[in-house]
Amino acid sequence: MNIWDYIDFSKWWVIVIVTVINFIMIFSRYVLVSLIFHFVFKVILKDQYASRKISEGLRKPKQNQKEIKWSAITSFIFTLSFVGMMWLYREGKTSIYADASEYGWWYLPFSLVLVLVIHEVYYYFLHRWMHRPKIFKHFHYVHHDSVVTSAWTAFSFHPVESILQSLIVPVIIVLLPLHYGVISIMLIVMTVTATINHLHIEIYPKGFAKNWFGKWWIGSSHHSLHHSKYRFNYGLYFTFMDRLFKTESPDYLPLFEEKTKP
Repeated sequence: MNIWDYIDFSKWWVIVIVTVINFIMIFSRYVLVSLIFHFVFKVILKDQYASRKISEGLRKPKQNQKEIKWSAITSFIFTLSFVGMMWLYREGKTSIYADASEYGWWYLPFSLVLVLVIHEVYYYFLHRWMHRPKIFKHFHYVHHDSVVTSAWTAFSFHPVESILQSLIVPVIIVLLPLHYGVISIMLIVMTVTATINHLHIEIYPKGFAKNWFGKWWIGSSHHSLHHSKYRFNYGLYFTFMDRLFKTESPDYLPLFEEKTKP
C-alpha cells in the first residue's frame, strides 16, 4: 500500500488538493535543482569552471524571469499528467507494482534503462518534428528563445510542447511494469539531466572524452550546440539516436574534448 491507495478521486476537493500539492512539489523540485546547479557552478565554483563555459555569449535581458514563468506553466501541465497517472493507478489501469521481488531484483535497473531508452526514442522523433518550420514557429520557438541556456531553461517550454512531452510517461506506466522506486528515479533523472544539459557549462569530469560515458551520454556540450545550430543534436539523455540518424553535430566531440581535457 502507498499514499496513492488512499486518494478518493470521486471528490472534487480531493483532486484540487492533490493537484496543488503535486504542483508545489514538481515546481519546487525544478527550482531547487536549478538553484543548486546555478550556485555550485556559476557562483561557488565559478572560477574553476570558467574554462568549461560553452561560449561567452550573453543572456537576453530578463531571460531568467521568462524561463521561470514558462517553467511554472510547464510544471502545472506536468502536474496534471502526474495526477492523471495517479487516477489511472487507482482505477487499476497501470502496470505499477510495489513488491520489488515480483519481477526479480534484476528487473529494477533493467526497467529503468528500458524506460529511459523508450523516452529517448519518443523525444527524439517528437523533437525533430517540432523543428519542422511550420511547427517550430507555433510553439517550439519558446524553448529556443534561450540561445544561451541556463539551469532555468530546463522546463522552459510552450504549453503545447509541455503537453506533448508529458504524454509518454502515462503510456509507459500502462504498458510497462514499473516499480514505484523506478518511477521516482526516472522523474529525478529527467529533472537533473535537463538542468545539466542546459547549464551551458560542461560539468562532466576531465578525461571523460576518452571513455564511453562522454560519447554516449548527453551533457551541456551536446545540447548547447542544439540551441545554437538548431539542425543537430536532438537527443534527450543519450547520443545514440543522433548517431543512428546522422544528426549529431560534427562539432560535438571536438567541443566536448576541449571542455573535458585533463
